[in-house]
Amino acid sequence: MINTKTPKLTIVGAGPGDVELITLKAIKALENADVVLYDALVNEELLHYASKANCIFVGKRLGCHAYNQDQINDLIVTQAQRFGHVVRLKGGDPFVFGRGSEEIEYAQRFGIETAIVPGISSALGVPAFNGISLTQRGISESFWVITGTTSDHKLSKDVELASQSSATVVILMGMNKLDEIISIYQNNRTDDLPVAIIQNGTTNNQKKVIGTIRSITELVKENQISSPAIIIIGEVVKHSLALSTYFQEENSEDEFIFQNLNLEE
Repeated sequence: MINTKTPKLTIVGAGPGDVELITLKAIKALENADVVLYDALVNEELLHYASKANCIFVGKRLGCHAYNQDQINDLIVTQAQRFGHVVRLKGGDPFVFGRGSEEIEYAQRFGIETAIVPGISSALGVPAFNGISLTQRGISESFWVITGTTSDHKLSKDVELASQSSATVVILMGMNKLDEIISIYQNNRTDDLPVAIIQNGTTNNQKKVIGTIRSITELVKENQISSPAIIIIGEVVKHSLALSTYFQEENSEDEFIFQNLNLEE
């Protein structure tokens, strides 16, 4: 059968994990999709909106890739040319360490129509969901969002710069570099900054630990925190605790983790 539909790619941000943290525009794109290529960090409940589409998992995790990036790029083009509207569903926001711009540029080389639907980045949504304000008057005037693992699998050099500032620092994809991150902060500062690490943020199986530069590594081990997780470093973590009763899930796991918190005034 010859495809009569116009080949189109829509890059869609799925948000940080909670199925309700997705935009109406994103839902409309899924409902109109012929093919959905979705990532590992996407909540699969969202695929119910794509009832007419062929859904293909193309997720990448550390050491385990269903497809590499070149294969995903080729798949976008071939599926669009064959079936029509391809939705590329990505966790968080596609333009925050999501390679959304790369995939759009590749599709445009083949004359494929493209569109973008922004999403709530985990860098913003996960802290807010947990009562952590990245900026706060009198405490933090700015924030950095940094990748913990660059394309050459090294820690971003920006962590060194960020550790010397008064800004809140949010590190994505940094759990396998946690020891290196902590070492940088210990070398560059004398204060024991508060640190929060949140795994599977905004989802039903969220886990979090809150400690300091000195204590966070041990807390991560004790509570078996692992990827996918975000790291938040800065004074706003301590000042957010007054809000924790409004955001804290009513389960013993979160209560235990908060009991382990020991922040010096």
